[in-house]
Amino acid sequence: MKILKYLLTVAVMGTLLFTCKTNKSTTNSNRSVNIKEGDTVRIANDSIEYEIIIIEPGFNTWLISRARPEGYYSQQFLENRNLIFVQEWNYRVMQPQLYNPNLYQMQIDYRPGIDYGYDVNYKLYNYFIYFQLTYKQRLAGFVPRI
Repeated sequence: MKILKYLLTVAVMGTLLFTCKTNKSTTNSNRSVNIKEGDTVRIANDSIEYEIIIIEPGFNTWLISRARPEGYYSQQFLENRNLIFVQEWNYRVMQPQLYNPNLYQMQIDYRPGIDYGYDVNYKLYNYFIYFQLTYKQRLAGFVPRI
């Protein structure tokens, strides 16, 4: 049983982010969602035993309130963009003298030909968009926009 865990971490305030959680409620697309800022977002496809863990304050709120809804992009589009973003991300992880090592901490093991499922691809893609907009970065040649 092979379980790969991807940990995308941008530790701006370290452990304090996990001790200071605020509950708030928001509405998106006529649904009520309970949000905890600073939450860890877990994305998993249990059938193929892959998961992504994103520890990023504000990402969950951004995903619910600003990202395009699930189903907006095709899985093929998400896979293609994720492959490009992951390659650039991993390049930056390997070049700490050129890119901020506090932003690019760990490599992501994302392989073409593996069906990670829509949910994993959707949330990974949106994390890349969130990351680029939040930290004013530009991965690959695409202008990040919602």
